[in-house]
Amino acid sequence: MERVDVAVVGGGPAGSSAARTAAEHGADAVVFEKGVPRADRPELGPDSTDAAGFLDYWVDIAELDVEAMPEGVYQHRLDKAEFIGPSETVEVTRTGIESSYDEFGFTFHRARLDDWLRSRAEDAGAEYRVGTSVRNVETDLSGEPSHTLTLADGSEVEAEYVILADGPQRQVTMPVLDQYLPEDRAASEVLSPRTVNHIAYQEYREIPEEVFEKHNIKFWWGWMPGETAYPWIFPNRDNVGRVGLTMPIGMDIDDFDKSAYRLLREDDDQIPSGKEYIRRLLEEVYGDEYDIEEDFPVIEEGYGKSKGTETYSISSTRPIDSPTEANIAVAGGAMGTTSAFHEGGDHVAMRTGALAGEYAAEGMLHEYNEAWKEAIGDELLRNVAIADVVKDYGPDDWDKTFDVTRRILEKSTGGSLISRKTASVGVHGLKLYRSYRKTKKKFANGGYVQLRQDEYQY
Repeated sequence: MERVDVAVVGGGPAGSSAARTAAEHGADAVVFEKGVPRADRPELGPDSTDAAGFLDYWVDIAELDVEAMPEGVYQHRLDKAEFIGPSETVEVTRTGIESSYDEFGFTFHRARLDDWLRSRAEDAGAEYRVGTSVRNVETDLSGEPSHTLTLADGSEVEAEYVILADGPQRQVTMPVLDQYLPEDRAASEVLSPRTVNHIAYQEYREIPEEVFEKHNIKFWWGWMPGETAYPWIFPNRDNVGRVGLTMPIGMDIDDFDKSAYRLLREDDDQIPSGKEYIRRLLEEVYGDEYDIEEDFPVIEEGYGKSKGTETYSISSTRPIDSPTEANIAVAGGAMGTTSAFHEGGDHVAMRTGALAGEYAAEGMLHEYNEAWKEAIGDELLRNVAIADVVKDYGPDDWDKTFDVTRRILEKSTGGSLISRKTASVGVHGLKLYRSYRKTKKKFANGGYVQLRQDEYQY
């Protein structure tokens, strides 16, 4: 039977980063990636579907060398993000978090980023096996932990360490973790994609030059129902924008006041499809001046997974610890690092993957759970807390929040955007600040972790 030091399940940002650092630290590392075809990629690779952007301080979290990225990965510099409520709008031109990166952020081509991360792992000495699915992982804990991976073709590979980086679908992660969890805390329930993830849909559309804002990302909040559900436009290369949305799975339209949301219609008898939502958004925003289907055409050739469109799952859970005593680490979207606010997860995926690979190669995986908290804990605490504060927001709540945020930005010229001083712009500002502080306190000291390392049973 073939034997390796570190077996990595999944070849996205977390998996490739894990393989690279494992190889750099002397381990024999192999990535097993099932691979999917894409119109905008010349070869099979991971399911790289994302409206991809990096904010300034995310560069530091990811330990990303932007200058080293090959041509085609970087798309556009970002100067601001625009948050648009039903009536109120706010423009944010800084994150308020110290960063070594000089710009507000940038958009990038996610599939090309994945391919570059793969090449870095291979250059470091890791092996990347695309088109190879892992069907099962069996662990022997009778001595030093060892794992037997059964591949789709029936062959087997033995590994000392396993890093699970199979993304938000967690097809391998859930059954592996269930071996170490009590039935009432099973990962297949706590992390079930069908109940805890969001679904996202996006279209690559050509946008008229006069309204294409290549240095601006736009989000519309309170326009569609659902916890942290919103549409967006991300600028791609040329005049192509990724027009998309994210929303919870399995919503019932009867749970919402249809008259309150600009993208719902009184005759809707179910939640609209992603395609319909996008059409309505463009009609609402640009329909007075443009014929949407003619002037904002979907670019079917060379973009996305299928004729210029993509549908994909987003990891919308709080993060989990790993059963490191069994020589197993979970990284990236599989561990839920994007939070319910799904603010973007590539940066934390790259960092958690890199840490898992390094600690496995050094025989110190038992330190991994504390290491990732030290590296990205502030980021996760902030985003999990914000997500909790806004989870029940409706259109009026978003308008109030954007009004307060605009006044906070006008008052504040530096430092943190969320503070007692900046929040003193009105009653809603103080209420928002106090709610955020109270929620952060609830999740402090690792309280944002939903499956703790002491819950695993060996």
